[in-house]
Formats: sequence, C-alpha cells, structure tokens
Amino acid sequence: MAGKGQGSVVISGTTEQYKNVFLVPEKVNGVPIFEEVRVSSLNLYGTYGITDKLDVILSVPYIRSEGKADPRIFTSPNYTNSRQGFQDFSGILKYKLYSRELGSSILDVLGVAGVSTPISNYETSQGLEYIIAIGNRATKYTAAGVAHLKTASGVFLTGQAGYSLRENPVPNAFVGEAKVGYAGPKTYVEAYASFQKSDGGTDILQPGFDGLFTATKVDYVRVGVSIFRPIAKGVGVVLGANTYVAGRNLGQSTGFSAGISYNL
Repeated sequence: MAGKGQGSVVISGTTEQYKNVFLVPEKVNGVPIFEEVRVSSLNLYGTYGITDKLDVILSVPYIRSEGKADPRIFTSPNYTNSRQGFQDFSGILKYKLYSRELGSSILDVLGVAGVSTPISNYETSQGLEYIIAIGNRATKYTAAGVAHLKTASGVFLTGQAGYSLRENPVPNAFVGEAKVGYAGPKTYVEAYASFQKSDGGTDILQPGFDGLFTATKVDYVRVGVSIFRPIAKGVGVVLGANTYVAGRNLGQSTGFSAGISYNL
C-alpha cells in the first residue's frame, strides 16, 4: 500500500516482438501475412494512497504495432503494415481487508476491483489484419483477491486470483499471478508468473471460427522479472523483461521495458 497522501508516477517504454504464434493444435513458426510483429508502447502509470488502506491506480498506454512482411502485400488498399494510438484507460481500487502478524512476518489480504475501457477509436476489423491491432476495443471489469506475505528480511510472496468480465464478443477470463521478490531500502526486485484462461470463445481457423478475432480464446502463461532502484531523492529507475511460455491464439512475444518513477 502507498500510504495516505503518498504515491508515485511512472513513465515507461516497452518493446516486444514475436515470430511464432500459439495456435491450436500446435505452435506455428511465422506470423500469417506479417511474418514478424513488433509492438512498442509508452505508458503513464500512477498510484496514490487515498487512505492507509485504500489505493487508486491509473494507467494510460500509447501503442504502436507493426508487421514485417513482403512489401508487395501492401500494394493492396486492404492492408496496412502498422497501427498506433492510445489504447485503454485503466482504473483500479485496491483495499486492505485484513492484516496479521505471523512471527516476524506480516500477512496482508486485499481486494482489488478495476475497469479498463478504450479511449480512442482504434481499428479492430475482421480478418488477418487484426493481428496488428493495438487492442480489442472491449470494456473489462475485473475483481481479484490478493494475499501478500512480507518478512522482516524484505523477502515477500504474493498471490492473486480473479475474474474479468468483458464486453461481447470478447470472452470473459480467469486471471491470476504469483510473485516472489525482495523489497529493501535501495533495491526492489521481483520474479512473477501470470496467467489468463478464457471462459468461452473460439479458436483461430478451427470449427466455429468466423473470422472474428476478438471472439477467440486467449490463454497464456507469462513469466518475467522487474527491478527498481532509486537514483536520487524521490526518483528511481525501473527495468523489466517478460516472455510468454505457453498460450492459445496469441503471439509468443518477448518484451523489455525501462522507465523513470517519481515518488510523491
């Protein structure tokens, strides 16, 4: 928790790319039409403690998605090789429901509720060109429970699980994440694994698929690491890396990020 009247603002950039796609029944080499896709983004993220037990978190990303394909494909007016724009605004409330000392450690239980909604009229038309869409233009409502165990040494464990309601035709989904890390006076480092399991939907190029990519099941397991280190009073550097190790109907991307944070 940030603490009443405290918070931080982070500006970060991320780049990721993929050449392989997790499809059903197996992963395929090469992205249809585009061969390879690169996605870069700039994200503004802020958190603020309304009270000692209630935090608000806001974020807005600007995304550019670009394919790498034979230039002859784009002589047709039906295809473009890149898309960009503001994607979805997200707002989250995090509330500490329970806290208990366990020896020299502290266990916190939190409830999280959030909404994410498009803030620009970005394209999500049917067909293979959806592969480079910057989002699925669906409002999402997510609720989750979080358990956080922090030890006197600074080592911590965090687990969360929840459910996300999405506007049709995007399938709803079960979501979760597990973290282990260290939070010290000069260094914060964590390793995490996150997952999503769609509750319904279709598979690309399988029976029932009608070309509407937003209606497909998107499952994944993603692992990553991140580190924060202060460099001046109130200012710090954030670095991260992540990769998808399993999935369904999405690219096998690997990404790297860097950012600057300012503590309020």
